[in-house]
Amino acid sequence: MLKDLGLLGLFIGCLLSATVIPFSSEALLAGALLLDYSPWTVILVATLGNTIGGMSCYLLGWLCKWSWIERFLKVKEETLAKASAKVGKYGAFAALLAWLPVIGDAIALALGLMRTRVIPTTVLMFVGKGLRYMVVAWLLSATVL
Repeated sequence: MLKDLGLLGLFIGCLLSATVIPFSSEALLAGALLLDYSPWTVILVATLGNTIGGMSCYLLGWLCKWSWIERFLKVKEETLAKASAKVGKYGAFAALLAWLPVIGDAIALALGLMRTRVIPTTVLMFVGKGLRYMVVAWLLSATVL
């Protein structure tokens, strides 16, 4: 049961780190791996949490106006404009990059603002975030484990 609580903590932490709350989900992933959780379970739980968090930013973009996002979330209009230009060019495929530090949240918000289709956006976001966690797990196993 204690192990399940650790995975729940990983899920919640990864979910929150994909919102506008800045902290490292990679550190949480590394901690879970160092505590001997199954690597595939850790990657899946972290990816699910981080994707749901990213899709919450997408939902905010879908529901809000640019001025509200800048005012309440402190995401500058210039950052959103750049992200929107990329989203306009690549559509839902931009979700593959929603894991990036700093601009990942803006990409997710822009995806919502641009009203990209939900299912392809979710799947592509899941793939991008999952690949990032696989790389982090692989790098950690190659250096520490």
